[in-house]
Amino acid sequence: MIRVVIADDHTIVREGIRMILNRVPEVTVVAEASNGREAVALVNELKPDVVVMDVIMPELDGIEAAGIIKRENPDTEIIALSMYSDRCFISEMLKAGARGFLLKDCASTELAEALYAVRNGDVYLGPSVSEIVAKLYVDAVHGLGRNGEGDGAELSPRESEIAKMLAEGRTNAEIAGMLHVSVKTVGTHRQNLMKKIGVRNIAELTKYAISRGLIPVPR
Repeated sequence: MIRVVIADDHTIVREGIRMILNRVPEVTVVAEASNGREAVALVNELKPDVVVMDVIMPELDGIEAAGIIKRENPDTEIIALSMYSDRCFISEMLKAGARGFLLKDCASTELAEALYAVRNGDVYLGPSVSEIVAKLYVDAVHGLGRNGEGDGAELSPRESEIAKMLAEGRTNAEIAGMLHVSVKTVGTHRQNLMKKIGVRNIAELTKYAISRGLIPVPR
């Protein structure tokens, strides 16, 4: 039996994952967490075989939580889930100890395959994620950063989330309401992320978001 903890801050997502896993032979969901800190506590208490974990969560994001879980419970494997095919999310989650990475629009069969794979000590990456990991490897071999010009600063999960929303045309106030933070906090993140990636306006930020897979290429 593969014992699983689900960690995602959206109730409907957790319910959907639970429904999928309840249909998978030899898999049982033992607990659900709504944030990274709760996920760490549940893993310490229950010692599950696998954690299926969102990358962006409140209190502790998936990257921080994954790092803590692997240090304190090295036998627990982690499968990361994300809405975004962001190379920073992927590389940082893998560095933190995740052995699987899937996008949330993946087929339910992929999640089942990923569970069996990581439990057996293998790595499981969704098709589009595999392409990004291959590019990361090639860039690393040739000493290239995301723009082919050497290493550049990477955005944190929260900064990437805000960059995506800004590129989609949302205002600071709208973003603050969606993330349940102050407008001032969003403004600070906006200023920091634009400085970090070297863009001066929303048009340049949108180009950056498209190049990183945060938003789709306009048709």
